[in-house]
Amino acid sequence: MRRLTLASVGFLALLSGSARAADLGSDLPMTAAGFDWTGYYAGMQAGYGWGRSEITGDDGGPFSVKPDIDGGFVGGHVAGLWQFDQAVIGAEAGLNYASIDGTADAGPGNTFGTDVKWFGSIDAKAGYAMDRVLIYGIGGVAFAGIETSQAAGSAFARTRISTGWTLGAGVDYALTNNVVIGAQYRYYDFGKEHFDAPDTFADRDQDVKLQTLGVNFSYKF
Repeated sequence: MRRLTLASVGFLALLSGSARAADLGSDLPMTAAGFDWTGYYAGMQAGYGWGRSEITGDDGGPFSVKPDIDGGFVGGHVAGLWQFDQAVIGAEAGLNYASIDGTADAGPGNTFGTDVKWFGSIDAKAGYAMDRVLIYGIGGVAFAGIETSQAAGSAFARTRISTGWTLGAGVDYALTNNVVIGAQYRYYDFGKEHFDAPDTFADRDQDVKLQTLGVNFSYKF
């Protein structure tokens, strides 16, 4: 009987200790398990861009020409990300070489053209992490080297740097602890840029808007 009493007391003490340990554990902060997106990244991206350029001016009367533009791009990027629970915030900068161009006729033998030779941006980035998957939005200041051209018997072309803004969204997936792949959509508005043309051509304003869809590869340091 004495042994049974002692065993019962010991069993109750064990249950009590376990309950106190469980209560203490429930008060401790929990850290989400899985891939940690905090770190610095560098990588490359490539894709396809399309959009429209509006060229307007006044050459003996107002005119407007709207070349559709499209083509490919390839470039590089660097980024820094910080994860808080499932929220991820950071910054990214990218620069792309591009061949995104198009022409439109303003009349017989009078062709206007637009060519996006390169473009890039400096962005803020924020997203939601689900272990190795990151869904995010991105946006910031955009800039590009954009050419305007005209062929009417003779021809001329001039390139200027345009600045504007960009917004987009994407999804990244961590293949390993260091290798990340993803896809991204962007909208760019490079604003209106004024071009002075030689005497035989019309001065013009050129307003370029661009959309891109690309894939990216990043290495996490």
